[in-house]
Parts: sequence; structure tokens; C-alpha cells
Amino acid sequence: MESHELLRQVFDKKPPKEISADLGLSTSMIYKWGQPAHQENGIGNPLDRIEELIKSTGDERLVQWICQRAGGFFILNPNKVPHPHFLIPATNQIVQEFANLLAVVATAAADNQITAAEARQIRARWEDLKSVTEGFVASCENGNFDSLRNSIQSKEKTPAA
Repeated sequence: MESHELLRQVFDKKPPKEISADLGLSTSMIYKWGQPAHQENGIGNPLDRIEELIKSTGDERLVQWICQRAGGFFILNPNKVPHPHFLIPATNQIVQEFANLLAVVATAAADNQITAAEARQIRARWEDLKSVTEGFVASCENGNFDSLRNSIQSKEKTPAA
């Protein structure tokens, strides 16, 4: 689906006039976002600009930030197919990520309070665990394990912190 098509569907739920008032922009500009950019009156919309920014930077944190603001999280899809013998190290990685999360939680909760810095550490470990686990589950569903193999091989080459 193209971004302008999605925006037109969004406009069915919330009229452009209301969106323009919320954003402090002209209603005509909001309507133009719902048109293909190559069309005579169409302009690049914010969704296209976000996509360009992500492609330019290659930084997934932008997507993660947007997902968090929407109440969710971002998991990168695995996209290659290796051999299933990488399942055992992959399951070990999930267990290790869970252990890492539990260690951070236990350390933070030892004094019966969680500081903002500790909460950030917990969130970071939780995001790591979700990412590793979602990658594993998606690989299982698709029979696509190359990304698991590559991830495990890169972790084996990286010295422990």
C-alpha cells in the first residue's frame, strides 16, 4: 500500500479538517497528503519523509521510537533461509537474553525501588529479548533461519562485555 492510500483510509476515520486543526496546518495541505506525490497537486507526505529518513540513516531506532509512541514495538523480520541445525544455539540465545533481563530486574529491584536509569536498562534488555524471540518465532513460522545463524555467528565473534 502506498502512503497516500493509507492516509486516505485514515481520513475516512478522522476528517482532514480535524487533522489540520490538530496539527495547525491548512486543510488543503492535509488533502494533498492523500494524493500521489507525482500527481500535479500532490506533495510528499510525512509518511514518505519518514521512510526517506529511515533509508538515509539506516537507523532502526527511528522506527522503534515511532512504534513506542504508538504503544507498540518494532521487530525486524528475518529474511533468509539457513539450515535448521542453528535452532539449538538460537534457543540458547533466547534463554541467555531472558537471563540477562532477569539479572537486570533482580539487581534493580534489590533495594525495593527502580530508578529511571534502572528502568531504562530493564527496557533495553526487554527490547533485546523481544527482538531475539520474535526473530526466532518468525524464522520457525517461515522455515527461514539464516538470520538466526548470522546473529549467532556474529555474537560468537564478539567478545563478551
